[in-house]
Amino acid sequence: MAHITIVPVEGQVTVSAGGAVLGRSARALELREAGHPPVVYVPREDMDMGILERSARVTTCPWKGEASYYSLRTPAGLMPDAVWSYEAPKPEVAAIAGHLAFYPDEVTVKRG
Repeated sequence: MAHITIVPVEGQVTVSAGGAVLGRSARALELREAGHPPVVYVPREDMDMGILERSARVTTCPWKGEASYYSLRTPAGLMPDAVWSYEAPKPEVAAIAGHLAFYPDEVTVKRG
């Protein structure tokens, strides 16, 4: 298995895209995986799920499991597949279940 660690993010994160704030959370997690930049995962309950539309895209990671994707509907327009979630992750990364992650070139996750 790839070396993966999951740690709580200190303080609050604000998630925004296309001119809209998608949510704020003081319960975000940071997943660190060898060879990849850290990824912040935010609980769904802290996000505006009304602007997310589930897409048909699905990918599989050998370490985390199957990822489902969502497109964002923002004032700037539709942002296809900008969000992903491991809804039933492998046991080793179970902490990210019920959380969303975001492509950094489309969505801003600001700490503090």
